[in-house]
Amino acid sequence: MRSNINEIEAVSVRIPTSSGPIHGHVIEPGNSEGIAAVVVLHPATAVPERLYRGFAEFLAGDGFAVITYDYRGTGNSGAPSENRGIRMRDWMALDVPAVAQWAGERFPDAPQLAVGHSIGGHALSLDYGSSELRGFVTIASHAGVTAAIPKLSEKLRVGLVLRVLGPLTARLLGYVPGRRLGLGEDMPGASMLEWSRWSRLPRYFFDDPTMGAADRAARVTTPVLAIGFSDDLWATPEQIDAIADQLTSAEVERRTIDPGSVGASAIGHMGFFRRTNRDALWPEVSAWLRQRLESIP
Repeated sequence: MRSNINEIEAVSVRIPTSSGPIHGHVIEPGNSEGIAAVVVLHPATAVPERLYRGFAEFLAGDGFAVITYDYRGTGNSGAPSENRGIRMRDWMALDVPAVAQWAGERFPDAPQLAVGHSIGGHALSLDYGSSELRGFVTIASHAGVTAAIPKLSEKLRVGLVLRVLGPLTARLLGYVPGRRLGLGEDMPGASMLEWSRWSRLPRYFFDDPTMGAADRAARVTTPVLAIGFSDDLWATPEQIDAIADQLTSAEVERRTIDPGSVGASAIGHMGFFRRTNRDALWPEVSAWLRQRLESIP
């Protein structure tokens, strides 16, 4: 299916992987010959692809080709009940590199950039799908340690979901009804169980010896912009730093944005991608991505 919105072209795509297809969209300027670079938007956990559409169209208006998608077992990339064995690490280690490779094949002559939201930023920070990048941006990408949440009511809410309701439904149903739990989209049971386990560790997945996370993060050499928001109750500056500080071989720029400083009443964990924050937040990210292209001959 092909559509055209204000000279922005959107095409539905099916990205094949050895473990099942990933469904998404390519959003690009109507004149593809003028593409500055390709940007892959790697989503957050249980967040539907549609949240990223406005930002993708904005970047396309700035001359980028943009790819959005759903992880396997979420959204349009397969029912979670039929993909109950997919773990969070599978999204990072399999889905993210698969989409990055497909993007390079689809746009072989274009420089590659990426934006990762929450777990999408985790994957990039662990050197999954980042080897060919000129740079990447992480949005609210933090170590999701429940004990580190400063506000008691939020800590209790997250603890209820990650330690009780999520694991219980994952074991009983094989998937988690995220919509009913206020968690976003439904998700595979194995991903919730792994998320629950990591959330109890003092250093999140850096304390999981099967991940090799610190070694992987140290491999990243591309420039990184790590953005957080002062009203994000979970992705606090300290928890974002817990990820960013592991990027010991990369040049990392940290920005913590206060909603009031950009004329917004709230931003939180999801608000960056809402169209209401288009003028306040999106141009600076597009400009940063553009700057990563300046060294290209």
